[in-house]
Amino acid sequence: MSEHGTFDSSESIYGDDPDTSSGSSAIRIASVAALGGFLFGYDSAVINGAVSAIGDQFQVTSGVLGFAVASALLGAAAGALTAGRVADKLGRLSVMKIAAVLFAISAIGAGLAPNLWLLIVFRIIGGLGVGFASVIAPAYIAEIAPARIRGRLGSLQQLAIVTGIFVSLLVDFLLAKIAGNSRADLWLGLEAWRWMFLMMLIPAVVYGLFALTIPESPRYLVATHRIPEARRVLRTLLGEANLDVTLDRIQRTLEKDKPPSWRDLRKPTGGLFPIVWVGLALSVFQQFVGINVIFYYSNVLWEAVGFDESDSFVITVITSVVNILVTLVAIASIDRFGRKPLLVIGSVGMTVTLATMAIVFGTASTGPDGTPVLDGAAGPIALIAANLFVVAFGMSWGPVVWVLLGESFPNRIRAAALSFAAAGQWVANWLVTVSFPALKDLSLGFAYGMYAVFAFLSFFFVIRWVRETKGAELEDMTEEAHHRKAKKQV
Repeated sequence: MSEHGTFDSSESIYGDDPDTSSGSSAIRIASVAALGGFLFGYDSAVINGAVSAIGDQFQVTSGVLGFAVASALLGAAAGALTAGRVADKLGRLSVMKIAAVLFAISAIGAGLAPNLWLLIVFRIIGGLGVGFASVIAPAYIAEIAPARIRGRLGSLQQLAIVTGIFVSLLVDFLLAKIAGNSRADLWLGLEAWRWMFLMMLIPAVVYGLFALTIPESPRYLVATHRIPEARRVLRTLLGEANLDVTLDRIQRTLEKDKPPSWRDLRKPTGGLFPIVWVGLALSVFQQFVGINVIFYYSNVLWEAVGFDESDSFVITVITSVVNILVTLVAIASIDRFGRKPLLVIGSVGMTVTLATMAIVFGTASTGPDGTPVLDGAAGPIALIAANLFVVAFGMSWGPVVWVLLGESFPNRIRAAALSFAAAGQWVANWLVTVSFPALKDLSLGFAYGMYAVFAFLSFFFVIRWVRETKGAELEDMTEEAHHRKAKKQV
């Protein structure tokens, strides 16, 4: 990490020697760090089961309700931008502990909020925790992971996120089932939707307690001149073999590293480097296809087209299971088939499924309350299309974009460019999330048609602008390497 709130994971502290560590300690430690991703997913999706109840409880318009759902993303953007600076001042473990406290405060505050605006405030606080977790977990894992298993350990973050989404939706379903519906009283005179938020206190406490059991990053310890502590941590991870060599490598890396800055993204002639725009566009397309509409609003969506609340919960849980399974498929296949082919296939699949949903909703008859009614085969078709959309996204644009962002940027600007692209992703996520309730009221067919257009455009964007990074060394991503390749082609 740097004082600018970014980090560079371009090289492991262990180098590339496959014999330097068994990896068992690193796997355990990385698994604890990845719990931040679990809370990231849990906090992001937990509001799904509560959206309808919140709207009824506080009698708000669709626009205000959309802002309430998306409010956590504002906190996430702020948390992501400041996590690096806090981590450099206080340490990686301190950021994890702070994130756990923020999640706990959000769980209690949102669950007990007497009005919508306090609910929004506590959701923003939870969003800060999401932002912290989204940055610190992959950074910490990159800094403690042996090079030979760094990719697999890094993928724990994405797996933890989708697992957190599944668990939060499952908890929402079970609480609503026990109470009768999300609006009904459950325990202690509190409605089921409030307990959906309160239950997040459990994983928040678990995350905080487990954070007490793992060591500080050796890289941070060396950077803050705590060499004896760094030596003890490295001994735990490596044993005595190559301990001094690894410690020396960390010190030399820190000495030569130049803290990344936003200024690094600009060309000497002005404007951003083209690869920076490509990274930003990847992030924006990933969100503009509307994937988070499925995970934030799916209950509202299925209720709007005729399913009862219980069936809507079941559909949502099934969708989250599908998301986990296809993420595992992506992790297993990305190094075999390559990044670009998966993106192209994903774009085609998303375009077809989203267009199908747009046609089904756009041609549906309208009920007395103005919502579309899916008669006959229309309901099953929409349900199948929605889940196939998740399949297409989960095996491609979901995990692959993050891999490409880590591999595509030149070494000199990688950290700053990653931060810039991630910020763009949070903003795009917020725009989609805050706008969907109003779009739903206008026309679900139009909403899904718009997402289909972005999926269609993403196909041509990948074909024209995205280059394959499968098997490429990170050093091949430098501007100098590009110039050398261009000269050879000439």
